[in-house]
Amino acid sequence: MDDASKIEKHLLVQSKNLDSFNDTSIYTMHWNLRQRDRNTVARKIIICGLSLAFLLLALIILRAFGKSFLCDNSYLNSNWNEIHAEFDSPFRLNSQGSSDIALELKTPLPHPKPSSEVCYDVPEELRFDCFPLSGASEDKCSERGCCWKSTISSSPDLGVPFCYYPSNYGLYKWDNISQNERGVAGNLVLKYSSGYVDDILNLGVEAFFETNYRLRIKIYDRENRRYEPPVPVTEPKDFVEELSTEYEFKIDPKKTGFVVKRRATGEIIFDTTTGGFTFANQFLQISSLLPSPYLYGIGEQQDTLLHSTNWKQFSLFAHDGVPADHMNLYGSHPFYLVMENNGMSHGVFLKNSDPMDIIIQPAPAITFRTIGGIFDFYIFLGPKPGDVVSQYTELIGRPFMPPFWSLGYHQCRFGYNTLNRTKEIMGRTRDAGIPFDVQWVDIDYMDKRRDFTYDKDNYFGLPDFVKALQLVGMHFIPIMDPGISNADSNGAYPPYDEGLEMNVFIKKNKNSAEPFEGKVWNPVSTVWPDFTHPNATEYWINQIRRFVEEVPIDGLWIDMNEPANFYNGAKEGCPDNSLENPPYTPRVVDGHLQHKTLCMSAQQYAGAHYDVHNLYGFTETIATNFALTEVLKRRPFIISRSTYPGQGHFGGHWTGDVRSDWGDMKKSISAILNFNMFGIPMVGADICGFVQNTTADLCTRWMELGAFYPFSRNHNSDDTIDQDPVALGPDVVEAAKNSLLIRYSLLPYLYTLFWRANQYGETVARPLFFEFPDDRSTYGIDVQFLWGSSLMIIPVLDPLEQVVTAYFPKGLWYDYETFKLMSEGEEIMDLESPSGKIRLAIRGGSIIPTQSPNVTTARTRLSPFELIAALDEEQKACGSLYWDDGISIDSFMSGKYNYLEFSSSGSALEISPKKIGYFDEHLKLGSVRILGIQSDVVNVSLNGGKVDFTYSKPDKVLIVDNLSANMSDGITISWH
Repeated sequence: MDDASKIEKHLLVQSKNLDSFNDTSIYTMHWNLRQRDRNTVARKIIICGLSLAFLLLALIILRAFGKSFLCDNSYLNSNWNEIHAEFDSPFRLNSQGSSDIALELKTPLPHPKPSSEVCYDVPEELRFDCFPLSGASEDKCSERGCCWKSTISSSPDLGVPFCYYPSNYGLYKWDNISQNERGVAGNLVLKYSSGYVDDILNLGVEAFFETNYRLRIKIYDRENRRYEPPVPVTEPKDFVEELSTEYEFKIDPKKTGFVVKRRATGEIIFDTTTGGFTFANQFLQISSLLPSPYLYGIGEQQDTLLHSTNWKQFSLFAHDGVPADHMNLYGSHPFYLVMENNGMSHGVFLKNSDPMDIIIQPAPAITFRTIGGIFDFYIFLGPKPGDVVSQYTELIGRPFMPPFWSLGYHQCRFGYNTLNRTKEIMGRTRDAGIPFDVQWVDIDYMDKRRDFTYDKDNYFGLPDFVKALQLVGMHFIPIMDPGISNADSNGAYPPYDEGLEMNVFIKKNKNSAEPFEGKVWNPVSTVWPDFTHPNATEYWINQIRRFVEEVPIDGLWIDMNEPANFYNGAKEGCPDNSLENPPYTPRVVDGHLQHKTLCMSAQQYAGAHYDVHNLYGFTETIATNFALTEVLKRRPFIISRSTYPGQGHFGGHWTGDVRSDWGDMKKSISAILNFNMFGIPMVGADICGFVQNTTADLCTRWMELGAFYPFSRNHNSDDTIDQDPVALGPDVVEAAKNSLLIRYSLLPYLYTLFWRANQYGETVARPLFFEFPDDRSTYGIDVQFLWGSSLMIIPVLDPLEQVVTAYFPKGLWYDYETFKLMSEGEEIMDLESPSGKIRLAIRGGSIIPTQSPNVTTARTRLSPFELIAALDEEQKACGSLYWDDGISIDSFMSGKYNYLEFSSSGSALEISPKKIGYFDEHLKLGSVRILGIQSDVVNVSLNGGKVDFTYSKPDKVLIVDNLSANMSDGITISWH
């Protein structure tokens, strides 16, 4: 059986373990690429013989008929043609007029110099940068046909550009625009030089009406194939007719660009007819006016949730470093969400993995500036912010369903150094009664810091330790970096030997068969697997299987996968070429792309590292997901540092090496909320911070907050003090215990939120404005957040504070601890929040399922269920519960789950089973608490039989305890 046949067979096996997300397997990409390579020789022979004839024929057709053809750009995403063959050229049918493309394909002239009138007509907030390179001058600016005026900037980040585009600027002109009910197509033909090297002469522009709420706009080189990210997306099964869509796509032939409007309101949500559109080989820029300044997303950055539009610049290029403002961080997410002035919302995703800058300015406007690939935009019409995220994840993949145990508390540190020390810290945490589910270890567990090994001296007995953990319902996760040591003697280290044999390592360059060599934690030197290679996943499976046979891990923590490197490229540096030193470099750390990573001219199977660098962590996550699924035969759990759109379908994320300070704790909330918008709800920051020594006061408050991260883990560096709760004293222990016990009591609710994320693309942790889009007071709030729609988390984020200020949107809000009414909404309140206590509020109209907490998730699952019903102003409430075994891969697809809906109206609460397919655990109801009952209660019945109860008239709280009713049968609780 040849390699391609093995891949095809493996793909069929893997597809049985995955949901219906189309083309999730990186093997699909490998298969398509392999098939392309198999046909390359035959194609070249044919092409060489016919190319002159085809060229002549094409010119004749273009001159004679003026047709508009869709170019096949999909050599790295070939399923498009297979799935949509009938729509591959929908615009040819309605093409009209004649084309002068052949006459225009010539060396462009310099852009005419602007008149003073078109320069002074441009206000500062609408000045788009015409010369973002260093060395700008009035003469150089004028040579580009742009305006020059020096100004004083009011922004600490980015100034008003001195050199800016005039109001009548345009490098391209439209040609041969055609449209039918399924889309629009046209050509953009270059008129003038941009001033950058290798302007693309002839561009294709295609707008696809993919769904009623999703529009795709693709701008590409018609003459030459360019790199496109080989990432899986869910394509539409059919296109829709324009008149049925929520959007309108408009082209004005007199202006370079296009406009997208919301059909219902006429609001312009994407307008590229300004800003100096440029498409050169290594400099692509497009700008759009925004309908409002309420802009979110764009990652990975350390910033406030609501971005300032006062001249901000974000650079997207995966980089290993301690997070700081104005710095490119671990992942690339060219996606943003806007709240429009009418309370509606839309989102925009640019599917491009090349290094890029994104600039925001006060117009408000946004500029995408990338140095490779094409423009491939997806626009999502919402209209609610939650709808936007759901539509986005429908495209890039719904979030994975986590194992139930992963919702517990995780603990780690870099620098345990021995198994005995690990046991000691784990033991004192458990002895303190702190709920605790997952023990992690950092690279100090490895033998010489080599992957897939453990130190048999300092960590002697590790396999038995892991088995003992699992016997008490706990779990174990080790770190695994992608870098493979290559300095061992032949046969001494199988991960390297097998990687060479399978040819899976990244190469020095496109003309070399030698692996690219750098260095990370390995003693001598390092090579990196190329996870876009067809053999890479099989290689990764083999390494993980061998390790699991020795140490029975439960998941993997994949770090250093930007990929990080201790050298700037190779030890001897990188070659001097346009990939290493492009005409324009985004504002990355150190100003060089190869800083602390690989050379950009290193070669991967899917392309130069220059193009695919931002995909490295994502492709490693995919391979790791497949490997753990194959080896463990249960739900995989992966936390990765580097991410790209689609990551959430395969794994989670933690926010990296954050500092132990109050500012980083506060900004962690924005990070968690952003990654939920990015479709990665399993996300958290290192509780108490990773870098620098923490303090008891800081760690107390961070444990309170971190208990409500979707992914809750305490972790710190090897050069800092112990920061597990017991090490920092009784106040921190009390805060950790109290907050985590609340978390564990809420596990049924949290698990249901993750299921809703998996099925519908909903966020788990979400900003207040997601639930209250008409309340502009919520737009900038990033010091409070929600779990789902029902629970508000209000942490203390400043030192020595005992009072926290909170905003309560419209509606009734109840105190989670006392069940008393806290607020009737639309008000700011000061709440007492002594050390060790985090304030939580239940939203009126919610029914939250809970359980009595225990010290592990496994023990908590054994407790009867409890319901908290918080009535709204109309005395109504609703909620739901999803429940399965918490570990099986196909629980939902195979129907082995339970789903119940809860509703309360008038004087009754109904529990309605909608699906009962999981029978290993009984859905016993132990108690019910109903908040906000406005009339006295004198009797309570369950399915017609009287039950004991207590009712507090001052607090308006009804409590029904000591029940033992089976929710699977349906329950009605009535009160009078």
